[in-house]
Amino acid sequence: MTEQQQMQKIATAPGFVAALDQSGGSTPKALRLYGVEEDTYGSDAEMFDRIHEMRCRIIQSPSFTGEKVVGAILFENTMDRDIEGTPVAEYLWTRCGVVPFLKVDQGLTETQNDVQVMKPIAGLAGLLKRAQSAGIFGTKMRSVIHGANADGIGEIVDQQFAIGGEIISAGLMPILEPEVSISIADKAAAEDTLKAALLARLNQLPTDQPVMLKLTLPEAANHYQELINHPRVLRVVALSGGYSRTEANGKLAQNSGMIASFSRALTEGLSAQQSDADFNHALGQSIYGIYQASVAG
Repeated sequence: MTEQQQMQKIATAPGFVAALDQSGGSTPKALRLYGVEEDTYGSDAEMFDRIHEMRCRIIQSPSFTGEKVVGAILFENTMDRDIEGTPVAEYLWTRCGVVPFLKVDQGLTETQNDVQVMKPIAGLAGLLKRAQSAGIFGTKMRSVIHGANADGIGEIVDQQFAIGGEIISAGLMPILEPEVSISIADKAAAEDTLKAALLARLNQLPTDQPVMLKLTLPEAANHYQELINHPRVLRVVALSGGYSRTEANGKLAQNSGMIASFSRALTEGLSAQQSDADFNHALGQSIYGIYQASVAG
């Protein structure tokens, strides 16, 4: 029953997906933005303790509930930890009403054909088994597009769908994330090529094997409407991609049916030095703004 409830919530509930999945490479920057400098921790273990403290503070905040946050994406290290003695994924669902996802990719290769595909995911089958045992509903994996190169974009889409098939076979819902860099000159052309490649692959999926998509906010409003309406797509979520929260919310509000899955934009303005009252107020304002942009369409 739980899986059906989670599927229904992700497919139809108003709100957005919080991305709390900074991994080893992006954690120092996330902590720095939060006001925790690198000289305050002496090892990776201490670094992951600090980021876990930040994530716990977010998840335990009064405004972090399923009323506006329908899902949350976790890093593997977070999935393996507890909040007040309860495993994080279980805490999210039973205490917050938030559907838990897990980031499964292990970084990117060097750029070739204007794209960065994912490195091979070592131990994926075992990780997916652990995720399902932990109560994880779905997964997320990221590639990056740096130019409107049809060969490169095709390679990214092929890889995303191939691994997505393994994830579906393991009983989990894949979020495919072929990110288009917001800084490239031919972003709109890259988005045209990406949409065509995604539609071609979606049309080949069995009707009972939907996927989710996580896409960069497009140059043209409603550019991805065909993907949002596609019968094999459970939901399309948007990454902030380096836009400020104000910019990201503004763009998102112009895209009907697309909801947020922001990371840095969600935590913008939060600080380890804030009192709990100030922290909760700032996070509440952030959640409210992202929620409003997600339901605007």
